[in-house]
Amino acid sequence: MTSEGTNDGETTTTSYVLRPPGRPAAEGRLIGGRYRLRSRLGQGGMGTVWRAYDELMDREVAVKEPRTPENVPEAQRSTLYERMHREARAAARISHPSVITLHDVVTEDGQPWLVMELVRGESLDDVLDSGTLDVTEAARVGLAVLGALSAAHEVGVTHRDVKPANVLMGSEERVVLSDFGIARLEGEQGLTDTGALIGSPEYMAPELALGQRPGPASDLWSLGVLLYVAVEGVSPFRRSRAAATFQAVVSAEPPRPLRSAGPLGELITRMLDKSPAARPEVAEVRRVLRAAMAPPAAPHACLLYT
Repeated sequence: MTSEGTNDGETTTTSYVLRPPGRPAAEGRLIGGRYRLRSRLGQGGMGTVWRAYDELMDREVAVKEPRTPENVPEAQRSTLYERMHREARAAARISHPSVITLHDVVTEDGQPWLVMELVRGESLDDVLDSGTLDVTEAARVGLAVLGALSAAHEVGVTHRDVKPANVLMGSEERVVLSDFGIARLEGEQGLTDTGALIGSPEYMAPELALGQRPGPASDLWSLGVLLYVAVEGVSPFRRSRAAATFQAVVSAEPPRPLRSAGPLGELITRMLDKSPAARPEVAEVRRVLRAAMAPPAAPHACLLYT
């Protein structure tokens, strides 16, 4: 987990001034009797991520500190903490090389802190700041994220927040899906925040924007938006205001990804169908992405006789 930007049209759960309660975290602070905070890696709507050192296991880790609004009602504070516990339970259910590994959950000053593997690299969001991906690289990233989502769906977890900021580009070409903070876990009651918008509108499937039940097809929509942004360099639904972005997600047809999408164009268009039932199945998405990664066939040799 490196950083999470605040793009136009993206909303968080509240509009409070966010400050952690109690003793503030700082470099050098020891968490849980073993995790020494070293430096900030970034922060998002629900937490600050630290690079830390595990003094027991002699390794570097990432530690997520909850960001709790000052003077927030206790019920909302409890909801935030439960979201972090849910993130831990979601990550713990999934075993896949493209899903962030959770090491530990510790309580410090009455707050849950998540201890995860440290992925050395940068987010896909950071990579895209420097330009688009070619089709082969976009397909490689998409295939890795698809594998992570498939593994999550198999154990009843819907991510609900697939976007470039939550995709980490690690060493040795590893791609890692992170931040299961607003994931839906099958068999668990949903968490709600009255009047709150959870997630990133431009990557949110229309059925979620309409308050309907999320499912695997919702994550495939978000992956489709991610692939669109990766190859075209623009977001198909982002508008200047959050409300307009939601409206575009629900009712606007995206511009066809023709400029740079190549063989991914038709797939992306189908992944962005407003109807979950009309979107392609995982197996088809995987097949097209694999084909896009394959090198072009060599031309047949032709012998000319004179």
